[in-house]
Amino acid sequence: MPPSAPVSEPERQLPLDALRGFALLGILMMNIRIFSMPFAAYFNPTAYGSLDGANYWVWFLSHVFFDQKFMTIFSMLFGAGIVLMTGRAEARGDRPAVRHYRRMFWLLVFGLIHAYGLWYGDILVLYALCGLWVFLLRSRSPRTLLIVGALVLVVGSLLSIGGYFGIQQLPPGEVAEIERHMVRPVPEDLAREIANYRSGWWGQMPDRVTRSLEFQLQVSVLWGLWRAGGLMLIGMALFKQGVFTGRASQRLYVVFVAGGALIGLPLILWGMRTTQLRGWDSLEAFFIEGQWNYWGSLFLSLGYVGLVMLVATRGIFNRLIARLAAVGRMALTNYLLHTIICTTVFYGHGLGYFGSFSRTDQALLVIGVWVLQLVVSPIWLRHFAFGPFEWVWRALTYGHAPPFRRATTQAASGVA
Repeated sequence: MPPSAPVSEPERQLPLDALRGFALLGILMMNIRIFSMPFAAYFNPTAYGSLDGANYWVWFLSHVFFDQKFMTIFSMLFGAGIVLMTGRAEARGDRPAVRHYRRMFWLLVFGLIHAYGLWYGDILVLYALCGLWVFLLRSRSPRTLLIVGALVLVVGSLLSIGGYFGIQQLPPGEVAEIERHMVRPVPEDLAREIANYRSGWWGQMPDRVTRSLEFQLQVSVLWGLWRAGGLMLIGMALFKQGVFTGRASQRLYVVFVAGGALIGLPLILWGMRTTQLRGWDSLEAFFIEGQWNYWGSLFLSLGYVGLVMLVATRGIFNRLIARLAAVGRMALTNYLLHTIICTTVFYGHGLGYFGSFSRTDQALLVIGVWVLQLVVSPIWLRHFAFGPFEWVWRALTYGHAPPFRRATTQAASGVA
């Protein structure tokens, strides 16, 4: 098979694809906050919007069960994908380094267009940058990858804690300005941000560019590169042990689920309790108390991995697993489709509902998008070998366009 050909059906890893789809859908539950509300509301639920009744429970459940959990899974799978794809390239006599770095270059281009043209919450730029250096460690043993990955995560944690104490050395006025920007906006700030995103595409540009630069030049350096990079290394190790392909022992998956319930959840709940007592609008809550979720989410994410693998390998909910796998095989397209749908609903060049949806409304929209992608992705893959953005990405990576439509016999037999 030539390097640019679609991955054949026997080569597909159904459990891995299903896990990727599961992670991709879960990410939207947190991203919807940034799409639909002022930025500070992501970290400080008291900054904007109602927290009464059902709105509180939507926020509570999303914070405990979604915040950082699905980004963790997706980052680990990105690392696993690097090992998988370079291994296939080597087996076919291709040049894995050349292909990988071309692939990361075009992912970076997609991410920059996405961030500055549509939505500042883009993650593709961060993944492309992490992919540049984690690739160099792909051949290491699982033990080495786990150790280095854990150490990289520790660095990210220490930088966050150190950042807090560094800010405290600044003059009080500067500290107050940082708090205002991150977690304690005043009404004028909220009104200005809402007006920006209810305006047209060009009117949104100044805020979108400013926040994209902030994320890529500050947040990524102090948090993102360490968090995502460390998780990618851990994902490489777990893939080599067969964890993401259903080949690990059933006992290990049970241990993962138990660890998520007995270690991850208590850490997350404790961190949420201490943050509520301290006040969500404080920098200490953001930098220090957030460490409980930083580490607790790793255990809960592994619990999710264990649960999905148990379901996928035991033949339970086969149709749902197949649909999740289809979503996962079109992860780039479905991720960008989240942005297209949500910016159309919330931004001024579309319906202009920014700042208008309650948390329960946001959750209902997320569920609607989940259903849409679970239904449409399998149908698309019955007729096409790739999602549209996956096809473009592969064509740019290999320098020529692979077949897009499936053969008639393949289309008739279905994919998912």
